[in-house]
Amino acid sequence: MAHNMPNERLKWLMLFAAVAVFATAISTTNAANPPDADQKGPVFLKEPTNRIDFSNSTGAEIECKSSGNPMPEIIWIRSDGTAVGDVPGLRQISSDGKLVFPPFRAEDYRQEVHAQVYACLARNQFGSIISRDVHVRAVVSQHYEEDIHKAFVIRGNSAILKCDIPSFVADFVNVISWHTDQDESFYPDAEYDGKYLVLPSGELHIREVGPEDGYKSYQCRTKHRLTGETRLSATKGRLVITEPVGAKAPTFSGESKSFTFVKEISSSFALLCQAQAYPVPILRWYKFIEGTTRKQAVVLNDRVKQVSGTLIIKDAVVEDSGKYLCVVNNSVGGESVETVLTVTAPLSAKIDPPTQTVDFGRPAVFTCQYTGNPIKTVSWMKDGKAIGHSEPVLRIESVKKEDKGMYQCFVRNDQESAEASAELKLGGRFDPPVIRQAFQEETMEPGPSVFLKCVAGGNPTPEISWELDGKKIANNDRYQVGQYVTVNGDVVSYLNITSVHANDGGLYKCIAKSKVGVAEHSAKLNVYGLPYIRQMEKKAIVAGETLMVTCPVAGYPIDSIVWERDNRALPINRKQKVFPNGTLIIENVERNSDQATYTCVAKNQEGYSARGSLEVQVMVLPQIVPFAYEDVINMNDSIDLFCQIQKGDRPIKVHWSFERSPSDYEKMGFDLLQPQMRTNRISSKTSMLSIPSASPAHTGRYTCIASNQAGTTSYGVDLTVNVPPRWILEPTDKAFAQGSDAKVECKADGFPKPQVTWKKAVGDTPGEYKDLKKSDNIRVEEGTLHIDNIQKTNEGYYLCEAINGIGSGLSAVIMVSVQAPPEFTEKLRNQTARRGEPAVLQCEAKGEKPIGILWNMNNMRLDPKNDNRYTIREEILSAGVMSSLSIKRTERSDSALFTCVATNAFGSDDASINMIVQEVPEMPYALKVLDKSGRSVQLSWAQPYDGNSPLNRYIIEFKRSRASWSEIDRVMVPGHTTEAQVQKLSPATTYNIRIVAENAIGTSQSSEAVTIITAEEAPSGKPQNIKVEPVNQTTMRVTWKPPPRSEWNGEILGYYVGYKLSNTNSSYVFETINFITEEGKEHNLELQNLRVYTQYSVVIQAFNKIGAGPLCDEEKQFTAEGTPSQPPSDTACTTLTSQTIRVSWVSPPLESANGVIKTYKVVYASSDEWYDETKRHYKKTASSDTVLHGLKKYTNYTMQVLATTAGGDGVRSVPIHCQTEPDVPEAPTDVKALVMGNAAILVSWRAPAQPNGIITQYTVYSKAEGAETETKTQKVPHYQMSFEATELEKNKPYEFWVTASTTIGEGQQSKSIVAMPSDQVPAKIASFDDTFTATFKEDAKMPCLAVGAPQPEITWKIKGVEFTANDRMRLLPDGSLLIKSVNRQDAGDYSCHAENSIAKDSITHKLIVLAPPQSPHVTLSATTTDTLTVKLKPHEGDTAPLHGYTLHYKPEFGEWETAEVSVESQKQNIEGLLCGSRYQVYATGFNNIGAGEASDILNTRTKGQKPKLPEKPRFIEVSSNSVSLHFKAWKDGGCPMSHFVVESKKRDQIEWNQISNNVKPDNNYVVLDLEPATWYNLRITAHNSAGFTVAEYDFATLTVTGGTLAPLDGGSGHGNVHARIPLPAWMPEWLDLNFMVPLIATVVVVAVGICVVCVALSRRRADDMRGGQKDVYYDVVYNQTMGPGATLDKRRPDLRDELGYIAPPNRKLPPVPGSNYNTCDRIKRGRGGGLRSNHSTWDPRRPNLYEELKAPPVPMHGNHYGHAHAHAGNVECHYRHPGMEDEICPYATFHLLGFREEMDPTKAMNFQTFPHQNGHAGPVGPGHAGTMLPPGHPGHVHSRSGSQSMPRANRYQRKNSQGGQSSIYTPAPEYDDPANCAEEDQYRRYTRVNSQGGSLYSGPGPEYDDPANCAPEEDQYGSQYGGPYGQPYDHYGSRGSMGRRSIGSARNPGTGSPEPPPPPPRNHDMSNSSFNDSKESNEISEAECDRDHGPRGNYGAVKRSPQPKDQRTTEEMRKLIERNEAGTKQLQLQQTNGAGFTAYDTMAV
Repeated sequence: MAHNMPNERLKWLMLFAAVAVFATAISTTNAANPPDADQKGPVFLKEPTNRIDFSNSTGAEIECKSSGNPMPEIIWIRSDGTAVGDVPGLRQISSDGKLVFPPFRAEDYRQEVHAQVYACLARNQFGSIISRDVHVRAVVSQHYEEDIHKAFVIRGNSAILKCDIPSFVADFVNVISWHTDQDESFYPDAEYDGKYLVLPSGELHIREVGPEDGYKSYQCRTKHRLTGETRLSATKGRLVITEPVGAKAPTFSGESKSFTFVKEISSSFALLCQAQAYPVPILRWYKFIEGTTRKQAVVLNDRVKQVSGTLIIKDAVVEDSGKYLCVVNNSVGGESVETVLTVTAPLSAKIDPPTQTVDFGRPAVFTCQYTGNPIKTVSWMKDGKAIGHSEPVLRIESVKKEDKGMYQCFVRNDQESAEASAELKLGGRFDPPVIRQAFQEETMEPGPSVFLKCVAGGNPTPEISWELDGKKIANNDRYQVGQYVTVNGDVVSYLNITSVHANDGGLYKCIAKSKVGVAEHSAKLNVYGLPYIRQMEKKAIVAGETLMVTCPVAGYPIDSIVWERDNRALPINRKQKVFPNGTLIIENVERNSDQATYTCVAKNQEGYSARGSLEVQVMVLPQIVPFAYEDVINMNDSIDLFCQIQKGDRPIKVHWSFERSPSDYEKMGFDLLQPQMRTNRISSKTSMLSIPSASPAHTGRYTCIASNQAGTTSYGVDLTVNVPPRWILEPTDKAFAQGSDAKVECKADGFPKPQVTWKKAVGDTPGEYKDLKKSDNIRVEEGTLHIDNIQKTNEGYYLCEAINGIGSGLSAVIMVSVQAPPEFTEKLRNQTARRGEPAVLQCEAKGEKPIGILWNMNNMRLDPKNDNRYTIREEILSAGVMSSLSIKRTERSDSALFTCVATNAFGSDDASINMIVQEVPEMPYALKVLDKSGRSVQLSWAQPYDGNSPLNRYIIEFKRSRASWSEIDRVMVPGHTTEAQVQKLSPATTYNIRIVAENAIGTSQSSEAVTIITAEEAPSGKPQNIKVEPVNQTTMRVTWKPPPRSEWNGEILGYYVGYKLSNTNSSYVFETINFITEEGKEHNLELQNLRVYTQYSVVIQAFNKIGAGPLCDEEKQFTAEGTPSQPPSDTACTTLTSQTIRVSWVSPPLESANGVIKTYKVVYASSDEWYDETKRHYKKTASSDTVLHGLKKYTNYTMQVLATTAGGDGVRSVPIHCQTEPDVPEAPTDVKALVMGNAAILVSWRAPAQPNGIITQYTVYSKAEGAETETKTQKVPHYQMSFEATELEKNKPYEFWVTASTTIGEGQQSKSIVAMPSDQVPAKIASFDDTFTATFKEDAKMPCLAVGAPQPEITWKIKGVEFTANDRMRLLPDGSLLIKSVNRQDAGDYSCHAENSIAKDSITHKLIVLAPPQSPHVTLSATTTDTLTVKLKPHEGDTAPLHGYTLHYKPEFGEWETAEVSVESQKQNIEGLLCGSRYQVYATGFNNIGAGEASDILNTRTKGQKPKLPEKPRFIEVSSNSVSLHFKAWKDGGCPMSHFVVESKKRDQIEWNQISNNVKPDNNYVVLDLEPATWYNLRITAHNSAGFTVAEYDFATLTVTGGTLAPLDGGSGHGNVHARIPLPAWMPEWLDLNFMVPLIATVVVVAVGICVVCVALSRRRADDMRGGQKDVYYDVVYNQTMGPGATLDKRRPDLRDELGYIAPPNRKLPPVPGSNYNTCDRIKRGRGGGLRSNHSTWDPRRPNLYEELKAPPVPMHGNHYGHAHAHAGNVECHYRHPGMEDEICPYATFHLLGFREEMDPTKAMNFQTFPHQNGHAGPVGPGHAGTMLPPGHPGHVHSRSGSQSMPRANRYQRKNSQGGQSSIYTPAPEYDDPANCAEEDQYRRYTRVNSQGGSLYSGPGPEYDDPANCAPEEDQYGSQYGGPYGQPYDHYGSRGSMGRRSIGSARNPGTGSPEPPPPPPRNHDMSNSSFNDSKESNEISEAECDRDHGPRGNYGAVKRSPQPKDQRTTEEMRKLIERNEAGTKQLQLQQTNGAGFTAYDTMAV
């Protein structure tokens, strides 16, 4: 550590420097910016409104927000300033400052809460502001009713009906409508012309009342604005109409002749004048000019209307305020009524400036600018308190410190209030004076000198003066005053009195004064001596003030001081007060009573006294008599103002002042000359101000000022001179271009300021004017008329008027003209006409005339002279010209764009008319059939010409072919579609179909008819007499009879028998049974491999060549008892104590018990030891719960429960976990006490070995040794493992021990340890040796806490090597070592060394790294036909304990399966395997960290071989028309036989006929319907799990009489399976035709292939790289995609090889699911009688065995339609390697698949595969089980008989080297119905999709690739197969697998049971997989229709599935189906991983 010290010092120095710089910066900043520079007082952001009305049912929230710095506090107060608190349930103040009134019940209403004036106060340290008044009014929902009283009216007068609303709701209820009993309704609106009018204030106004109005009753409807409630008035009002009797003068219904209204600005209301008279009177409204008695008629306009006598004002403005007079006159008399209207405008206020900073002593002015009407009061507040100022301007002459704060101006009227706030800040840093130090009261003897001192401070520096008894002290010979200023700015002043006398006593005062304030201090100086009174000067005081004088007494002690007047001791009246200290106070001084001489008398106890006199003189201020000038002052009036003095001491001076306010200057606006006026002193008490001729300049305030020696008084009055308007700018005539922005100025002045208004003349001549309507483009701003975008409509005469009520006002009339170019209001429109009818097109152009109009048609000039169908006429209109184009009769050519062009002197414009000539549509054409089925047909057609009218619909008409067109059915189709489906047809019926189109005009002619025939359908009947009987525990027999003959719908070909577990929703597993032709014979089927003691449901359906019929009703049956297959459910555990747990469960479901449950077993162990089988415990019980005892405390336990029956133990439940309760912990395992200094010891400890819970704390006990001292304790948190004991005594031993505590309590104490504080602190490590366990890839930290003085240096050694820091390991400041992302190599010993100058210490930690296991060793120890035994050995490098192994294994063409293996098992048997099959095996280990690395893959195979051939005589027994086959003669090769395929043909035929594809091995089989005396070929394919063997036999049927035919070879035939063709003796033996013909054919094919490749490559460069070739031949697709690995390069010459073959159309076999077999011999076709070589068959269930390959493979190729003759007697293929007996044979020729069936198969082009080479395999096809090299792939492909696989280099991905898109061709994914082989579908067998991969081609089915073809690495390769192999293979990256055929039965590979695979699921969506894609009943080739009826795989290269476990074999699938688990996950995988799949509901089992 020593070498670090200089660095440490440097760091500290830098830190101090930084702090100093920072402090300097702060002080500088503070000096520049005062601390409150960015701080401010409160300002309202959101101020509550004046009124808050709410209903008690809704409640209210009042928000008040303010800003400021610091953030102000919000307080709600009442109007009296008291704070508002919460009232529970009625009033709350929320945390964010809202005042909340919750909804309340009516009975909870409280007036002091709900009808109160509130205000919001915001305050911070800079001041307070108060919001405007908030009038809160809660309205309790009360019942109210409206009444309507009768109205009495004289006929012919107007009547007004009022809706009387109770006063308590009148403010909230408005009238919304009126209704009569004759269903008339009237609403407030803007129409004023009708008889009935609802006034804005809610009254119903009825004008010119007639008798009929008296018969109606009237009701009003109101709406409550708070609750939204509407109601109809309770009573109905009527009019009582009086017939007039003689004349009657006008009278008013009410007695009052005066009304007052207050209305809001912008509101609408009515002023009523309800007079009745006869004859009907005339009513006029006048308005008084403000401030005068003159009136003028109310100007009526759009805003102000008069209806009868009612004046209606809309959108009121403040100027509407005033006094109105309604004058009513008729021939008899007159009457009038006054109405005072006040229009209120919302109040608002603003203070200018809002913030000002003023220095001390400087003036501050705030101006309150306010708007609104009316304004009653203006008031000011400071910081929420009134300051008694009511003027708009607040002036502070000299700002003091207490003046800073928030100022508010409030303006109020009766309805509302408004406020504004401003802040006054103090400028600079000023402090008023403060007395810091001063003299005290003192009593002394005469003689010595006295020194009095005062110290004062302040900014600016104050001056200090001295007073004695109120009289200033000046320097003299005895009194000396001096002062100086100290360093810190304080002033020190002193007073020296030399040799003090008794007369010097008195009250001494020092006064510190500056311009910002005064401070003073006073104290008495008492000098012993006789009483003495200093001389008092004469005192003058103004009358009305208070006299206060103190008697200046000296001497000490003084016994009493009294005041006398005229020898009478005071007080002698109430105004006088005398105090013992000699102070006299006289209030409200008057001259008469208080002017006198007063005497002060001071006495001491000895009786000595002194007297002093004071003369008091009382002065009287002048008093002015108030004066005013009431009259209105007009220009040139003369004015006299008199100022009279009422009282005051003479002499009195009188003068006048005159001043104008800023607003006066604005009012005058001119004439700023000095006004003429003079003053005249009439007498000593009176002065007169005379203005000879008033002018605007005389407007202002006149003040009379009187002054005498007592002071000055004044009185002022404001005078305003009215000036009539006069022009500043008089408007003149203007002309504007149309569309421009017009502006006409009109300005006038006068006082009051004139109001300038604009009006427009009504009509085209001046005379009558009306107000301008408010609009977007017309506005008046400050007298200027603005018309934006002026148009012709704005042209006319305009009047500008200036009125201010003085004189008649000014007005000027101008003409505004608009010069407009032509304009069409409508630029484009459509016009329709029916063909053959006349039409007229019109264009109207507006603008300045003359206007010329021309017509264009499709932009060509239209001249009526050229076509007499067109005529043009023009008509002159007031605003423009109208031009009309007439068309006599329209034609289709008139559908055109007609344009009219208008031109005048100012411009031109055009408009267009889109002419549309409409007619009936033409007939639809190109009607064709897209698709058809038994009951529907899909049609398409071409859309005809629609006649320029949208097609509404098509009508499809159809009939049976023999019916007439009068008997038709119709289907309506929307007009926008051109495809439709006709449904509800009858199957197998001929129909004629045609179509017509229809639009709005009419219907087209019918299209040509098409004829179609509907298809046949599947059976409609169910099988009968179904019985299901159990055979044994796992087998049931099903028997049934066919459905009724009438419901076959064709010939029944067989049955699908489906079975499933009862009571589940899983799908049925189907098996196929051929139809038995024997009449009345029962069918039967045995279902095997079923679950024990389980109920199954069985259904059966018949099928014909179209499809399957309905399912029969379910038949249910049980199997026998077994062991439980499901675990107990609802397993749960409950912790009881720290050592007991209760476990409970529920019995397994009844259906899974498989018998009677006897007992339950509970398996349990602590979770840490769960994977160690030896540590598990077992407990048996018969009940459904048990208690486990003797468990470890606070330990997590894992438990499983299983049920046991007579059959044995059942399945274990899912593990559950419980933790035992905590207990007190054990003692800490170790303790250390380390000396830290002379008074401190560090105690550290290790955690208890068994904490028995979560440690909550440690307790450290300490005790001084040897003494009777008490033990001290210290609690330490659980995470702290050390404690520093301090304040210990030096060299005194102390004893320490530690305990741990859990939530349960304190545990045992540790061992004691003694230590002694010392000055010597050796280096010691407080941490303990420990073992740390770290998890792989996580961080680890090892502690090393050390003590010592000097500080010890800490070093680490790792496995004995000195530690150096790196990226992963570093030393932490506390000495710990941190290792990031621990790996296996980090395990080992870590030692920490601490050393200082005194001692050294070290500890060693052990680090154990827990990692997932490394790959285990897997070796094969034994094999049988169905088991493999492997040895497992863990990796030597594993550190973490192994919990077990997972063994992964799979057959060559199956799914991966797994098995768990315990650690103890050295060997593991894998059972239930396929016989004679190849397997891959690998293992992974797992521990508590996770699963480890996989071992190398072990390739092996089970024992067993393919079937062995029997001798012909034992197998075949011939008769005349049949042959019997004895299948028991076949040997099974060690693997049980599964089934046989039987095919036959006449010897001279080429094509084979399949007799059966599912013959059971234990039966004899009879081939019937043979012809007598005929030679036949018989081909038998025998299948077992190891593969298949093919045998061909020749036989001749017997003659009718039973005789035999002669042998064909002249009697030399020995019945061999195959014989060689005899050759001439001179030919070498190897020239066998079976060899030579394929060889020659291969050479030819190679030559042709090379040519095609060359051609394709030459074309390739020109191809569109984005889409590949556009060969139509291959682009016909079936809608199914493939996985991303298999692509097709269509440029390859061997493409046609890929297409497989089609058998001739001579078979009618059912679509049997699972007939996916394909053999070498099956696809051979002989021509003539040559012998054939025998070939083995291939079984897809038998996975190819993965072996270590030694020799390079040889390709063998199957041969379709070709000759593949072998040596005579040879029963196997020629080219073989060991173990490759099951390969496809070489030299096989393949026919192109996908050509039309009608092609003659003998003419089909044959392509022969290549003989095996030692190099690259050539491009190969479906039969070529080979692969194509990836583009650009180098190297050598190991080739061997069978198919070839992709080399490993391309195992996972294959890029398209051309960079373009490729295509994949996959077979259609559906189950091939025979119907799918119909002719129109033969070109649709392939799907083309785009893929990222290279170019691959996948044909109609998967080929079977032997693993021997892969490179000699552990290469795997992938192919998808039908049936059980329905998942992508894991490792099979991107093999270039060619298109392959799925062969072999889709069966359960685990059992080899003989059931056939299932049929297609019946519930499959036909739209995807199209079972009946073609409904033509064509004859189908067996090869096409019998293949691949399981769920198809992905036939191309596929990517490895990331989840091998999810790739299940068929056996797994079968189990999963039975357990109802196979469903979703498996099918999803089929869809995602193998993109070629379609998800079906059943799997092939």
